[in-house]
Amino acid sequence: MAKIIDEFKEFAFKGNVVDMAVGVIIGGAFGKIVSSVVGDLLMPLIAAIGGVNVSDLKLELKPGVEATLNEAGEVVTEAVAPVTWNYGAFCQNVLDFFIIAICLFFMIKGIAKLSSLKKKEEEAAEAAAPAPEPTKEEILLGEIRDLLKEKK
Repeated sequence: MAKIIDEFKEFAFKGNVVDMAVGVIIGGAFGKIVSSVVGDLLMPLIAAIGGVNVSDLKLELKPGVEATLNEAGEVVTEAVAPVTWNYGAFCQNVLDFFIIAICLFFMIKGIAKLSSLKKKEEEAAEAAAPAPEPTKEEILLGEIRDLLKEKK
C-alpha cells in the first residue's frame, strides 16, 4: 500500500500534472466568464434587436398536463410538464463554444509566436557567442593527432 501511495505522490506532484490542474481550473473559470458574456450580454442584445429571446426558443414535442383536483381540492392526478426540444439553449451553448474556441486559437497562436521569437533570440545569441577556447587536453590531443599524421 505504501508503494502505491509513493507512486501516486510522484505522479501527482510532477510539474506537468500540477500545470494541467491549474489549466483545468482556469479553463473552468474562463468557461463561466464566456457563458456569462453570451447569456447576460450577447443574448439579451440579440433579443432586443430581434424581439425574441434565443435561449427560450423551444419546440413542444408533447404537451403538458395540468393537475386535476376533486371537489375537496385534493390532487387526483399530478401535473406533467411538457416535453420540449430546447434548441435555443443549444444555440447559446454553441455560441459559447465558438467564443471559447476563438479565444483558444488566438492564445495558442500567440504562444507559438512568442516561442518562435524566443528560439530565434537563442539562435542569434549562440551565433554571436565566440567559440570557447580549447582546453589543455584538447590542445595536446590535437598535437598528438598531427604527429601521428606526419609519421604516416
